[in-house]
Amino acid sequence: MSAHLVLIDALNLIRRIYAVQERPFVHSKHQLEGELADKTQQQVLFNTKKACTKALDNILQHQQATHALVVFDSEQPCWRYQLYADYKKGRKKMPAHLADELPPIQDAFLHLGVDSLIPAEDEADDLIATLATKMALRGQDVTIVSTDKGFLSLLGPHIQVYDYFNRRYLDDKYVKDKFDVRPAQLIDLWTLTGDNTNKIPGVEGIGQITAANLLNEYGSLSAILKSDSIKPTIKDKLNNSEAQLTLTRKLLTLKQDIPLGFNLKDIRVKQTNVY
Repeated sequence: MSAHLVLIDALNLIRRIYAVQERPFVHSKHQLEGELADKTQQQVLFNTKKACTKALDNILQHQQATHALVVFDSEQPCWRYQLYADYKKGRKKMPAHLADELPPIQDAFLHLGVDSLIPAEDEADDLIATLATKMALRGQDVTIVSTDKGFLSLLGPHIQVYDYFNRRYLDDKYVKDKFDVRPAQLIDLWTLTGDNTNKIPGVEGIGQITAANLLNEYGSLSAILKSDSIKPTIKDKLNNSEAQLTLTRKLLTLKQDIPLGFNLKDIRVKQTNVY
């Protein structure tokens, strides 16, 4: 049986929708000391829940999903923080009142026939990558709904990434236009340049243009490191960053082997009244 699994990056969707709902009130004259009034806050949360439910219904209908899962991050710091304490340093935390609203949002998703997965210790990205690759290996189609660029390295014949907010697929052409490499080269690219979004450092002095040019010439980071024809200045930078390259690559690489504990039939989209 042919299946189409849709995996929703939950916090990527919810936090962006919340930001849209909050924005009209942020600079309102009624805002006090940087905080929304309680009544306004409750209105924003109500609007967020409603918009999230509508978004999920739109996604299911547009993608014609046979199976779906909304994947959240663990409530505990993931394994990447143990490797690198500054991982995602400085990123704005989720407002406490939005975090408190997540269970009702999950209930609303379940009413549409889609369950939520909250791992004990892994990031949503790793669980989504594990699910997507397992399905793809079985020849089944997967759509990842997220604007997170990290998923682009998974692109392939059976895995696509969909940006719900801009209503577009982030495909091979998108990757080439934005990064000037192929999806399979993205981890190598970001290992060289680092990932500023997650505060993961790369090789000092090597930017995206240089990294892309090297990868287009040599094919892979491994080939670059083995080459004797690279400019001495770049070679020195690479030689002085061996430990950093190893750490950065490990931080950037999505897990694809997490034990899941459920079957495909468990995440079949249930027939319910649509939103």
